[in-house]
Amino acid sequence: MPSLKTSCRLAGLLLALASTAQAQSLTELYQAARGFDAAYLSARALAESAPYRAAQSLALRRPNVALAGSATRTEGSIGTATGSRPRDSNATQLALNARQPLFNRANGATIEQSRFSLEGSLAELQVAEQDLLLRVAQAYFDVLAAQDTLVTTRQSKQAISEQLASAKRNFEVGTATITDTREAQARFDLATAQEIAADNDLRTRRAALDQLVGRAGVQPLPLRQPVRLPEVLVPEDIGPWIEASRTLHPQVQRAQAALEIARLEVDKARAGHLPTVDLVGSVGRGNSNGAGVANTTAAGSTRVGSLGVQLNLPLYAGGSVSNRVDETLKLRDKATEDLEATQRSVALATRQLWSTVQSGRAQVGALEAAESSSRLALEATQLGYRVGVRVNLDVLNAQTQLYTTQRDLYRARYELLINALKLRQAAGLLEPGDLEPVAAMLAAPAAP
Repeated sequence: MPSLKTSCRLAGLLLALASTAQAQSLTELYQAARGFDAAYLSARALAESAPYRAAQSLALRRPNVALAGSATRTEGSIGTATGSRPRDSNATQLALNARQPLFNRANGATIEQSRFSLEGSLAELQVAEQDLLLRVAQAYFDVLAAQDTLVTTRQSKQAISEQLASAKRNFEVGTATITDTREAQARFDLATAQEIAADNDLRTRRAALDQLVGRAGVQPLPLRQPVRLPEVLVPEDIGPWIEASRTLHPQVQRAQAALEIARLEVDKARAGHLPTVDLVGSVGRGNSNGAGVANTTAAGSTRVGSLGVQLNLPLYAGGSVSNRVDETLKLRDKATEDLEATQRSVALATRQLWSTVQSGRAQVGALEAAESSSRLALEATQLGYRVGVRVNLDVLNAQTQLYTTQRDLYRARYELLINALKLRQAAGLLEPGDLEPVAAMLAAPAAP
């Protein structure tokens, strides 16, 4: 019978070879998700519409030209001493009117608001891009974690099966009691149930990843062996990242844009007390014909042109302008506090995730040591069982400890990578290029 250590290495090698046959890299799946995920595409379409919305406000500074025309037919009669006489007439008019704003403070504030609204939309898109990147990475490593759990569960079941067979043989020759067989059978049945649950979890995780990237049968690349976690994703000093998060985080930028819009809204409200000046002009032509009072025909045409400056100075609006100014001042204060709250929130999230990553890194190191110790403990327990100083239950417990430690170690590695990406997101620094160090940890895809 081969040793347990050799069996585990062989199973891991076969799994790696099988999983890389049709595997896809993390960066490849992220690019696929960018063209398929409906939530991201919706956010991108909204952001792409923002420049057109901003361009609409520029019309407030440009001329406004309109063509107006009318045609009128009037029918009637007028009474005279000898009876009634018809009085019908036709009239047509055509005019070209133009207006060019010369001074309008409210329009200027609206144009500035559209610029900050565009910046806010771009920040929203950045939030959606970072969210998609994290969702893809999370789904990717969820599949790998579920896959590793299934492998360790099957390895544990195989080891328990071998221990069950050994207990049965020893019972048959009279060197062990029925208790050893029943204990091993109970562990084997439990391992079977765990295998079913792990297989179902893997199917569920794979379906979620397929749905996210728009592909069927996606198989992520496993981690390269031996596993070496990258150091570039996590800073030793979190201070500069916290300072960066207060300005670079897209949520902070969105809140900053909202504050600027609120400040400009105050200017717009105060502009209600200011005059507006427009350059106005028109060119028109009219034609008319019809019967006059003395039953004579009257006809003629007119041409009119005008150019002038129009001043509109508000004097009293019932207090609405003053109340609007007071309202916008309070809304500006709200936007200021929202910005401060957002800055504090992202700074706190950055600190918390940095601590989580540091703790996760230490936990991975401890679990790696625990795996090595558990493997040695299992080998010693198996040797003790063969020479009669250990019982069957000791071997079963040592096996359970080893495979539980391996499962926890695999999950801790994946959680560390995800939390490292979340840390960059919390600091507002996450971008697609940050997937490269993570992708470098994965096994190379098999040659076709």
